[in-house]
Amino acid sequence: MVLECKQIPPLVTLQEYNGDYFTYEEAIYALFTKDFVDARPIFKGKALGLKRHPLFKGREATFWHIISEGPIENVRTPDLRRYERILWPKVIIEICSSTCKEIKIWKNIRKGETRILLWCERIEYLVILADRGSYILFWTSYPVFEEHIKRKLRKEYYEYIANPF
Repeated sequence: MVLECKQIPPLVTLQEYNGDYFTYEEAIYALFTKDFVDARPIFKGKALGLKRHPLFKGREATFWHIISEGPIENVRTPDLRRYERILWPKVIIEICSSTCKEIKIWKNIRKGETRILLWCERIEYLVILADRGSYILFWTSYPVFEEHIKRKLRKEYYEYIANPF
């Protein structure tokens, strides 16, 4: 159950585009472009970059990663729940991460790389960034509804808090 948060923008739904998926996808990409291509959000004083390649339909890899799901990059499935939340990552990265006491922020190592996780349980949403030293790479973001994943994230967060690296 998603609770309200005054800082988080409303969902952008397919219904707002009269069920026209192609128009909706164009609009979602335009919102992503405004937030992450035209602008360079800042997290903890570092500029945010994007994973641009491999391009798919002429769009950045990060875009496709945040609006779809699945373990194999070139066969990921679009997820409307991810589309609807396209305006959330920038707000969580730039505003919530520095002003909200409810957001959990920690680091982990994935595939030999340091990742920064920003999880707002209140709205059931996770943003993952990759720390590249001089800049931060926006890796992905997605809603977290499954209880077993929430338990895993809580465990990882509290283990990090007890032993940060």
